[in-house]
Order: sequence, then structure tokens, then C-alpha cells
Amino acid sequence: MIPNNYNSFEEIDHQLKILSLQKQIYKERIKLNLKSSKNSFSITNLKNEFKGILQEKLLTFITTNLIKKFK
Repeated sequence: MIPNNYNSFEEIDHQLKILSLQKQIYKERIKLNLKSSKNSFSITNLKNEFKGILQEKLLTFITTNLIKKFK
């Protein structure tokens, strides 16, 4: 929390240093999140997700048809 009143320039400088470091931390977090997002949308990852969904749908289709056939 940022104090409302400062008693010296040293306190102001200290608070400015803290705010500057927080700003750098937030920037690095954004960079890391952006990199993570880019990796999750890579061609290989999307291909693997599509393959998994396709396998699931195909398995569901086959099992429902087998159940209907044996009824």
C-alpha cells in the first residue's frame, strides 16, 4: 500500500524503487504468459488436440453403432 504522506525524499525514493520493481515483475509475467500462449497454439499442439477429439468422436460413433447392432 502506498502511504499518503512522506517524511523524507528517501521514503519517496524507496517507494519509487518498489513500484519500479513491481512494474518489471508485471512485465516479465506478461512476457511469460504470452510465450505460454504461443506455445499452446503451436501447430503440433493443435494437431494433437484435434487428433484426440477425433479419436473420441470416432470411438463414441463406433460404440453407439455396436450397441444398436446388438439390440
